[in-house]
Amino acid sequence: MATSYLQVENLTKSYGDRMLFRDVTFGVYEGDKIGIIAKNGTGKSTLLNIIAGKESPDSGNITFRSGLRVGILDQTPLFQKDDTALGYCMRDTEHLHVDEHDVWTYEDRARQMLTQLGITDADSPVSTMSGGQSKRVALAKVILGNPDLIILDEPTNHLDIKVIEWIENYLTRSRMTLLMVTHDRYFLDRVTNKIIEIDRESIYTYDGNYDYYLRRRQERIEAMSAELAKVKNTLRKEQEWMRRQPQARAGKAKYRIDAFYDLKSRSRINLSEDNVELNVKSSYIGSKIFEANGVNKRFGEKIILDDFTYTFARYEKVGLIGPNGVGKSTFIKMLQGIVSPDSGEWNVGDTVRFGYYSQEGISFDDNKRVIDAITEIAEDIVVNGDVRYSPMQFLTHFLFSPADQQKYISTLSGGERARLHLASVLMRSPNFLVLDEPTNDLDIMTLGILEDYLRNFNGCLIVVSHDRFFLDSIVDHLFVFEGDGVIKDFPGGYTDYRTWLSEHTENSAPANKTSEAKDNRPRRERNEARMTFKERREFEQLTVEIEQLNNEKSTLEAIFKSGEAVKDIIEKSTRYEEVKTLLDEKELRWLELSEKE
Repeated sequence: MATSYLQVENLTKSYGDRMLFRDVTFGVYEGDKIGIIAKNGTGKSTLLNIIAGKESPDSGNITFRSGLRVGILDQTPLFQKDDTALGYCMRDTEHLHVDEHDVWTYEDRARQMLTQLGITDADSPVSTMSGGQSKRVALAKVILGNPDLIILDEPTNHLDIKVIEWIENYLTRSRMTLLMVTHDRYFLDRVTNKIIEIDRESIYTYDGNYDYYLRRRQERIEAMSAELAKVKNTLRKEQEWMRRQPQARAGKAKYRIDAFYDLKSRSRINLSEDNVELNVKSSYIGSKIFEANGVNKRFGEKIILDDFTYTFARYEKVGLIGPNGVGKSTFIKMLQGIVSPDSGEWNVGDTVRFGYYSQEGISFDDNKRVIDAITEIAEDIVVNGDVRYSPMQFLTHFLFSPADQQKYISTLSGGERARLHLASVLMRSPNFLVLDEPTNDLDIMTLGILEDYLRNFNGCLIVVSHDRFFLDSIVDHLFVFEGDGVIKDFPGGYTDYRTWLSEHTENSAPANKTSEAKDNRPRRERNEARMTFKERREFEQLTVEIEQLNNEKSTLEAIFKSGEAVKDIIEKSTRYEEVKTLLDEKELRWLELSEKE
């Protein structure tokens, strides 16, 4: 039987008169990789915060296994003013049982882990880093702590796709037990083996990945709908029975009267889904969209665009991908005239009406109410040519109730801010949407609705996103920012590109001389990026050892589960723990070396 790491019993939490969840009970066991799914505002992050001890429940208990090592990655990690990447990872090593003799080894591991996560200068101050870079530093520290249980709140937000895939591969192979909130559907599908959904103040557990959850959730909703129809049908009959002889009610069977009131209560369950309504059509767009002619842009030594020329066609939908900091956001700001090129020109068509969803978020005054902020933009909102809304009516389509519209913007959650930002963009009926990381802070249900809207959007679209599922769902082709001003135009979605890249890398691997000739990095950097002969031998040996250890572990588990008496049970139990520790160490080293393949 799997070891219990965490037990949550009868947990209840509310804010004022808003109930998030009631009497929630579930367990986390060794080997679980659990994803928590729910609409924004229904308690995902709150549940994680309660488990992590950062918030208190109204009632209920949380019990961790004694001695359990827990690592926590917050959605927005906190750092001290003078933290460097390495200094942050090295802080509090005494709590990790790292003695003075092992500090140097731990420091080497920390530097390697930071490098794997794209932090090449371990001594750089965290205060000068982007949000994505600082999050990678926090993640490195969590992993280095070698926790038994790792708690992650939106781990993929603000990270580029390469880093997301590294984390995905690491967590898939790692033996760490995992409890996380994320809206990244590919990440959920490939990493998790259990889904917990918060819905209507209760939780539902599904033993499988995200794809399995989708199928079983639909079955659950259909079963609940059928049950509700049956309850309402029975209730109508019982109401007639209750009305027929009111004067003799005292003599009626008490159990039937009790059953009537129980049916009445059950019939009030609301199975309708409150979802964002994106029913805004684009305005007319002409045949000329934009032309880029010989555009160049650099910041110091960093080249963003190098003689970029392109003619954008009507109804094109293109995704922008590439590492953080390579210039994707600068590109879309230049297109809109927010940033000027060093040379060259953008010629934008007269009918183009941009709608810009920026990564920085809304620029509304935090001291204003939601309704006032939208009213300042327009007191009369006209969409689809002739459909008129008041600001209050329009906001209801984005799940802002009349009470929510009176909230101050400073009090809005990340999801509410994202929806308000989206409303402010679409209320102008744009015909060219420019979306910079639109998936951050939107829940999975809203993302699905946004994807449907964009697929049918009768206009143009440029989207910067690290969400691979989102890109696969909506774009026709990709601009791949490769660095040094190079942009590759790839026909297809992200999965198509990833498949092509994998095949292209394999086919070109033997041509070392050609590859090296095209590699403009200094020789020292190229050599460090490849395996040495010694590392190659180590990698091959690790592959064999990991397979042997997994076989030994399976054999020991079979013995433990057999129910038969084992003479040397203590020795076998001790060896079992040693095998698990060795697997963790060797798999981590295997992952580090595999990045050099």
